[in-house]
Amino acid sequence: MTTTTATSSTDDVIRVVLVDDQVLIRAGLRALVDAEPGMTVVGEAGDGDEAVDTVRRERPDVVLMDIRMPGTDGLVATQRISADPDLGGVHVVILTTFEEDSYVFEAIRGGAAGFLVKDTEPAELLRAVRTVHAGESLLSPGPTRSLVAAYATHAKPAALAPTLDVLTERERQVMQLVALGLTNTEIAERLFVSPMTTKTHVSRAMIKLGARDRAQLVVFAYETGLVTPGWQP
Repeated sequence: MTTTTATSSTDDVIRVVLVDDQVLIRAGLRALVDAEPGMTVVGEAGDGDEAVDTVRRERPDVVLMDIRMPGTDGLVATQRISADPDLGGVHVVILTTFEEDSYVFEAIRGGAAGFLVKDTEPAELLRAVRTVHAGESLLSPGPTRSLVAAYATHAKPAALAPTLDVLTERERQVMQLVALGLTNTEIAERLFVSPMTTKTHVSRAMIKLGARDRAQLVVFAYETGLVTPGWQP
């Protein structure tokens, strides 16, 4: 059963929805998130169908989504949320027990901002919520980039594979460095430009390719062959 709390009137409070079929896990996550200043849990769900309904109703900033659930799983729920144009501001973080899991890659390709294993330290989980809320992805450090590299070249083709013809040479170069897990500041230092210029190039590449976030940009980089596993500039 979905439960909700009153929505905070403070604009800078990060609103979170918890999705897991285990009540005890949701209770632990709720206690952790609600105890953190600037965050609040606005809803819970025990399966994918409930998750989509709850997200559509509450319009949270971040969803912590279990991927393996009875009935509709977290993969399908993530794809539904990502495909809904009214939910463009919702960031999904996959929670899983398994790091090397092709389902995790499919969720990232389907719109998730990244993933965390369930034994992640509390401070790291809270930091991840803030990271994706700020529009970044859980790419580096951590296993997401390695997972994308491992699966992108072997996964079934995307329904609508992007073309890189629309990108400028500089945008392609920036996209390659994003795929390596570099931050905007690190890319700026590598290319001798300002972080703001780098952010502009990243944003334009995302818009041109229809990427929801940086994680999808990384997936596109591998799927199109712009970057291959082990590639270095």
